Amino acid sequence: MVSGVIRWALYSISMKLFKTFPTLALLKTLPTPALLMWGLPLLLLVPNIALVFTEPHYSWAARAANILLPGGGYMLLASWSRNVGRTALYMLPVMALCAFQIVLLYLYGESIIAIDMFLNVATTNVSEATELLGSLGEAVAVVCALYVPLLVIAVILIVKKRFTTSAERRPVRFAGAVLAVAGIVAAVTAFFLPQGYRPMRELFPMNVCANMVEAAGRTALVRGYFDTSADFSFGAKDTRNESAPEIYVLVIGETSRAENWQLGGYGRDTNPRLGARDGVVYYSRTLTESNTTHKSVPLLMSHLTAKEFGDSIYSVKSVITAFSEGGYRTAWLSNQQRNGQIIDFFGEEADTVDFLTDDGARHFDMELAGTLADVINSTGSRKLFVVLHTYGSHFNYKERYPEESGKYLPDDASEAEAVNRAQLLNAYDNSIRYVDAVLDSVASVLESTGRPAAMLYLSDHGEDIFDDSRGRFLHASPTPTAHQLHVPMLVWLSEAYRGRYPEKYEAALDNAQLDVSSSRSAFHTILSLSGLVAKCYDPEAAVTEECYREPRRMYVNDYNEGVALGVSGLKKQDIALLSEDGISM
Repeated sequence: MVSGVIRWALYSISMKLFKTFPTLALLKTLPTPALLMWGLPLLLLVPNIALVFTEPHYSWAARAANILLPGGGYMLLASWSRNVGRTALYMLPVMALCAFQIVLLYLYGESIIAIDMFLNVATTNVSEATELLGSLGEAVAVVCALYVPLLVIAVILIVKKRFTTSAERRPVRFAGAVLAVAGIVAAVTAFFLPQGYRPMRELFPMNVCANMVEAAGRTALVRGYFDTSADFSFGAKDTRNESAPEIYVLVIGETSRAENWQLGGYGRDTNPRLGARDGVVYYSRTLTESNTTHKSVPLLMSHLTAKEFGDSIYSVKSVITAFSEGGYRTAWLSNQQRNGQIIDFFGEEADTVDFLTDDGARHFDMELAGTLADVINSTGSRKLFVVLHTYGSHFNYKERYPEESGKYLPDDASEAEAVNRAQLLNAYDNSIRYVDAVLDSVASVLESTGRPAAMLYLSDHGEDIFDDSRGRFLHASPTPTAHQLHVPMLVWLSEAYRGRYPEKYEAALDNAQLDVSSSRSAFHTILSLSGLVAKCYDPEAAVTEECYREPRRMYVNDYNEGVALGVSGLKKQDIALLSEDGISM
């Protein structure tokens, strides 16, 4: 009875699909059992075939194995049972991975589904996901065209009880066995080639399944964070106990790339307010060490280096705790939604925690300046440290600023297509102008107190906006680009601060033309500004110290390994772009 109900439900769904998409009705007339048995392996191999062309670092043998082994396996599975429709439905999880992989290749043009991609899915809120999916109509249409017919055919075969014959299965089994043996030979050969062979990283879908397992393991580590970090302490102390009630603000930007900042030489008027404000020092040669938020923000807020990140991020606390240990009142003010990850846990270290989005409404970043003023007014004479986590220029760019703030028009295209680049760029530049207004307002709030105050701004990562022939869009790709890594960074010091600590301002100016790693310098620079000392404090990483030392360029890859930037996956055009900006590798 249960099986009958299931068959009836599946059949009903198929009929609705036929009514919604009339062209699917043609499938009812096709010789579906044999067609599905041959077609299922072929369509499941689409990502493997694409990866042969997108992954130049694979050896020829690894590429061959990436097609032959899965191809043989799929054919053996398709011919295993006479009920090929049921087999196809069992392969639905593999179809889902194939669809995900195709969408990823559409977005980034290369690489397998990374560990970070699974974590990004887990940490992305519904509104962000809706905005992104709504812009990927072409990619979604492609995967639907590939795999929906397979599922419809499978349903029809199950309901109609149509099966393959032994004679039909025999050649498929033979072909599958031949391909599988050839794949094993190719894989063994790949192990002995100079490039080596790592099937858990190079053989689709085995590599993606391994990445899923790793992502699940990291999620478990996040859940145990409060236990593993409970005993951590910076041992921070304030060396300015007798000074005035100073205020320090760390502003964490979102998806802002340096090439669109007027302060860094961009041709458009994207920084009209900061460009006219005294006390601003801009660092034009700044790179982040991660192109994904759930890594870059913890790097900005902690003392960890790229080399230490993977082993230690689950057992340390953030700069907020350092200021708390130093006697400061602390606040975390965020315009991003909670996601139950390390960033949230760092924020909850503060005395005052305010997520503007907890009310379910959309907020603009400018509200953070008003909330900051409220926190300052309620603090009294106590020293204060505040982190502002903005929504910055996160896609959909048009949604990040009020309509009346849009200078560059038209700006209403939101579909992720290269043909829309001009409008997407208009909207993106408008969002940068709004960031400029927000930062200027924060500086005004601080200046109005008359106290020594400083603001440090850094973006978590940059963004691709169909900038070259690769057609890349967004960020967090498995391999980075110059557009994703080159980020804005600035220090603003109030008049009272510059008067009290002129040596900090002079050092900041002297270091403005040097190479900077935002991930390495954020923690140490904000401590340097405040005069706090801690057992992990490194003055050579602080851009406000005379002894500042330029960093070795590093990148935290998908496996949380700190690697030299040169082996991060950057292409020649990326290295050329960085070189044009005077940034060394």
